[in-house]
Amino acid sequence: MPNIKSAVKRVKTSEKKRLRNASQKSALRTAIKAYETTVAGGDAEASKEALILAQKKLDKAVTKGLIHKNAANRKKSRLAKRLNALSK
Repeated sequence: MPNIKSAVKRVKTSEKKRLRNASQKSALRTAIKAYETTVAGGDAEASKEALILAQKKLDKAVTKGLIHKNAANRKKSRLAKRLNALSK
């Protein structure tokens, strides 16, 4: 544990940020997993709604600085590609 007051504060704030980031990343993974289960089920309408939610979570993660913009775009592209393959 640090002795300097500012270092103590830094430890506290970084722990808060770590917990917030972890919960947001977990929610992101949950949304993507929910989309993948609907795609596996074969329901196109439910998959489309789940895709919109997953894309929204990915965009939010980019604005919060959790993941890189290009990584989010790559994930969104791959998710949309799976929905298009299901529609055919």
